[in-house]
Amino acid sequence: MSSFPRPIQHLIESFQKILPGVGPKTAERFALALVRKNAPEVKALVDAIAAAKNGIMTCQVCFDFTEATPCVVCADPRRDGASLCVVAKPQDILALEKTGAYKGKYLVLGGLLSPIEGRTPDQLKIKELAERVQKFAPKEIILAFDSTMDGEATVLYIKHMLAPLKIHVTRLARGLPMGSDLEYADEITLTDAIQGRRDV
Repeated sequence: MSSFPRPIQHLIESFQKILPGVGPKTAERFALALVRKNAPEVKALVDAIAAAKNGIMTCQVCFDFTEATPCVVCADPRRDGASLCVVAKPQDILALEKTGAYKGKYLVLGGLLSPIEGRTPDQLKIKELAERVQKFAPKEIILAFDSTMDGEATVLYIKHMLAPLKIHVTRLARGLPMGSDLEYADEITLTDAIQGRRDV
């Protein structure tokens, strides 16, 4: 049975190992595409990867990816410090910022609690969240997590942790997506849609 030369095989294995969601076939396509490129194009890619790896750090305030700490959002005096939105990962901040609807501050937990995967509070920025809340006393904590079992577990844990501080804790509204049919919605989505209804 023939196989790729060892350097290509190693590249395929590296893509699978490093990039999330990349299977054998996709990794193979990536590797072969790179091999076909000319040297300047490959060097440009290598330089871009090195620049991203070496030029990006973690903001010491919110734990988002940044070129300097504090990050642009944390350093912006126009942001509302009375509101703190807690997200699981840096890309969640990007998604929220694209809406232009939120003008407060952020904190990145670095993941969600997952008993099945053994992800515990000490592996996330839970302690840092508690310290920030105690130090700055925001009026509202917004929990912006995925609607999954891990997201629910994290919401419950943080809500319980913050209960003694008497701080208003909210979560993103959930409900029916635009264009969906009511009859095909699951019970949890419909329940959230009913409970999260608002005036028209």
